[in-house]
Formats: sequence, structure tokens, C-alpha cells
Amino acid sequence: MEKVQDKFLRYVGVWTTSDPESTAAPSTERQKELIELLAKELKQMGIKVKTTPKGVLMATIPSNLPKGQKAPVIGFIAHVDTAPDASGKDIKPQIIPNYNGKDIVLNKAKKIKLSTALFPELKGYKGQTLITTDGTTLLGADDKAGVAEIMCAAEYMVNHPEFKHGTIKIGFTPDEEVGRGVENFSVKDFGADFGYTMDGGAIGELEFENFNAASAKIEVQGCNIHPGYAKGKMVNAIVVMNEALAMLPPKERPEHTEKYQGFFHIVGVSGTVENASANLIIRDHDTAKFNARKRMMLSIQQKMEKKYGKGVVKITVKDQYYNMRKIVEPKYFIVQKAIDAMKKAKVKPKVQPIRGGTDGAMLSFRGLPCPNIFAGGHNFHGKLEYVPIESMEKAVEVILNISEVKI
Repeated sequence: MEKVQDKFLRYVGVWTTSDPESTAAPSTERQKELIELLAKELKQMGIKVKTTPKGVLMATIPSNLPKGQKAPVIGFIAHVDTAPDASGKDIKPQIIPNYNGKDIVLNKAKKIKLSTALFPELKGYKGQTLITTDGTTLLGADDKAGVAEIMCAAEYMVNHPEFKHGTIKIGFTPDEEVGRGVENFSVKDFGADFGYTMDGGAIGELEFENFNAASAKIEVQGCNIHPGYAKGKMVNAIVVMNEALAMLPPKERPEHTEKYQGFFHIVGVSGTVENASANLIIRDHDTAKFNARKRMMLSIQQKMEKKYGKGVVKITVKDQYYNMRKIVEPKYFIVQKAIDAMKKAKVKPKVQPIRGGTDGAMLSFRGLPCPNIFAGGHNFHGKLEYVPIESMEKAVEVILNISEVKI
């Protein structure tokens, strides 16, 4: 069998960055390159595969249980795209064997390093083998580590007929990083009773509750007049935008929040005197607080209208996904199954809320309860991303433990 790290290194070599501005499905055609590669590899294993023109892959490993013995149909899901927050092109992974527990220089020329002072969790991987970036791109462990782990587990099942399991479903999706991961994913066609996204972080993480999420866009229409004659006439869209953003609670930004605390996050601002726009995301685990945050955005528009008149400031808020706890908690046996699988693999489970979202959140509300299991990576979406090989190996073991049926 091929090692999980070899699969991972092959997959990160495929450029799959998604595009939040695109309306195509998938948002970038390059994601299909990895989908096609995965389909080819699954077919070579003898696994039945179906792909769609919109970049979704579904595969089935048939049950090999004795006739008459039944088991739930379990799905494992990961996404092939990488976040547009940092470059995902021409990734050059570095392998750090027998990590010594000290700072890791990723790029000497650019003076970029993984610091144990900034990331003390690094010390916990002393003696293990880490895969890092070269300091110029992200790595893609989010979520190609999850993809590699599912592929490795699938290969094991096919090559070991003595390993007994029910029907196993595999799903790979595009565009998770831009909030459209399951836009064209048919739960009915997938056919699983429940599933797991392999899209979590550090080893042991297990999540069945996530943020409620919305996007917000602020648009300002200014009035550009020659600055020499602007008194009483000019409306500087940049100044108005700054005023609007300043109305958000300064302590309710991501850099000041943790655990169950929600936030407003300004992800992009652009503008001229004539026009300005800003994109934000709104997050909160608590539904009532989430709704209050959305109302706050709209109240900012009302306040700005009173000052500048109608049409100067427009704020649009759109829901993205909701907290899966409402769906998963009544079926807690799914979570317990993952906990038991981790313990069997000698991994300490860390059940915690996701300070983010996964495809599993939207799938849960579509009828496929879908908690999230660690894929092993750290520092997602940036140039300091890394993943321990041993964590990926344990994730493969957890998938197999969840899948195994005793006869």
C-alpha cells in the first residue's frame, strides 16, 4: 500500500485554489484536475466512481459482510479546494524528519519561520515528521490531508478483504473554502445514513457544533467633487466606509475572541472617493446572538442613512450555514462512534466547537448528520501551515475503526 504522506504530497502538487468572486461551478476549473486524478486512482483500486460536471466525486465501497448481516451506510467526505487567502500554486513542501522541538526556518531568504514561541503546540510533535511549506504558499493540508486519509483507508479496505465493513461512501467536493462546498452535492445520490468530514485540525479534534455564519457587504456611494471646491458637496466614500466600520464593536473581532465567542471579521476593503466596498463575515455559535449581530449590521445602515441620506450606504447580509449541533446532538451515537474509534487508535478525543464551518454543517441540515474529525493540520489558510505525518496516519486508523464491523 502507498503511504498516506505520498498520496498527500501528490495531491498538494495540484493547484486547486477556489475563487470567491466566481459564479461558476466549480469556481475554478483547476479543481477538476484533482477530482479526475482521484477518480482515476479509485477506479484503479476497483472502486465504483461517479463524477459530475460541477466537480463533485462520489464513490462506493460495497459491503463485504456475510449475507444477512446489516450495517449502517457510512460516508467520509473531504474537499479538494484550498483557501484563496494565500497562494496554492507551485507548492513546495518541506519534510522535517525527527523534529527537534525548536523553531523551523521555512525560508531563510525571506526570514520566515515557524516559531515555538508563537506556536507552542509545535513542541508536542518533537520526534515526529512534519510536512511544512517553504514559506511562500500555503500547504493545502486543509483539506488534502483529509483527502489523502480517505484514499488511504479506501485502499486498505480494498486490499484487505478480511477487514469487514458495511457499505462505505466517499465524497470529494470543490469550493468548501468559499462556502459552496455542497452546493451541487446530492445527499440522496450519496446514500449514506450518516457521515464524517475529515476536515478538522490537530490530532484528536472532534466537532459536532460550529458557527452560525453569514456574509455582509457594505457598499458606499460617494460624491466626488474637485477638492478645491468640495466644501459642503463632497461625500468621500472612503471616509464614510471608515465611519461605518468603526461602529462595529472593536473587541468582537477574531483576534480578541475564542471558544464560543462570536465575531465580526472584515475580510476585504476597497475604495475611491466615489465608491467604496467592504466584505465581512459574521459568526456566532448562539442563534440569538447570531441574529443580533445581523441586526446590528442593518442598524449601522439606518444610522448612516440618517446622517448622509438614503442611497449612500447599502448593507447586504446573507446567511451561509448554521450550527449543526441542532441536527447531530439528537443522534449522539454518531459522535460516540468517532470517540470510540479514536480511543481504539490510542488518540485522545478533544470534543470541541468549530470556530468555523465545514461541508458537514450544511449536509447535516440536508439530512446527512455529519460531524467533523481531525485531519491533522495546523495554521490553515496561510504560509505557516504544517501537518505531522503521524497525525495523518492516526486519522486513517480512525476511519478504519469507524468503518469496521465485527462479525
